[in-house]
Amino acid sequence: MMSAGDHPPRLGLPPRQQLESYQIWDSYLTPSMSDPDGTRLIGDVRRTIPTLDLAAIRRFCVFLHVGLATADPATERRLAEHPEDILAPLQAWPDRLLGMIQLNPGDVRGSLDAIDRWLADGPMVGVYFPGGHRNRFPCNHPNYDRLVSRVAELGGLIMQHTWFKTGGKDHPGVSTPTDLAELAKRFPEVRFACAHAGGEWETGIRAVRDCPNVSIETSGFDPTAGFIEMAVRELGAERIIFGSHLPSRSLGTELGKVLGADISAADRRLILGENLRRWLAPILGSQR
Repeated sequence: MMSAGDHPPRLGLPPRQQLESYQIWDSYLTPSMSDPDGTRLIGDVRRTIPTLDLAAIRRFCVFLHVGLATADPATERRLAEHPEDILAPLQAWPDRLLGMIQLNPGDVRGSLDAIDRWLADGPMVGVYFPGGHRNRFPCNHPNYDRLVSRVAELGGLIMQHTWFKTGGKDHPGVSTPTDLAELAKRFPEVRFACAHAGGEWETGIRAVRDCPNVSIETSGFDPTAGFIEMAVRELGAERIIFGSHLPSRSLGTELGKVLGADISAADRRLILGENLRRWLAPILGSQR
């Protein structure tokens, strides 16, 4: 008979006490914002929280659109008319949710205004530069420079979507870890997170290895043996942050990458929470 603190066996999770000891912070949550009735965002977060609770995940970064052509047109119009939809989940879970605004480097002025509106005055803690067809520029484009400088002034987290595609880029706005390394070298004092380690993680790790200001994020691709071990060996555990990619990825898949890795308990604690807490400490302190 299971006790109240146990998990269903099918999840294969460690004991609750062990999970809690890691003090897990999740750097990558992507709720849907597409429903025109305005309920999808907070509803998607609400549906995801029980899954986060199963893994004792204490805090989590959520990527939020703020009306800069980073979402579909219907969502953009709704958010422009109802900015309270963006604030709703932040207000509902203030002690758990960490807001990240999605920015479009094609609109430098609008992005700077959004940074001042949402980061300088709170409650957001960083920015996310997405990939894909709504972004015209890879992250080594000069349009990023003023945005990076402003976020860095505020102490915010900078997360860049990266992906290596077989056969090369299928859209000019796709960014790779190689592109991010170029940007990072222009800003050696600014810290960047390389989302998904480029997907093709062996190449991605090597691409950012010589950029000590670039950390990799762990989510978004199938778990394969050796990923975390290579990342720890080549980058150091201090340059790896955990992401679940919920609700569009499997918690077991993403958490298993770190829990199943042949690394020390100290390195596992760094990856699962200590690194992200240290990174966000300045901006969280300034917003109190």
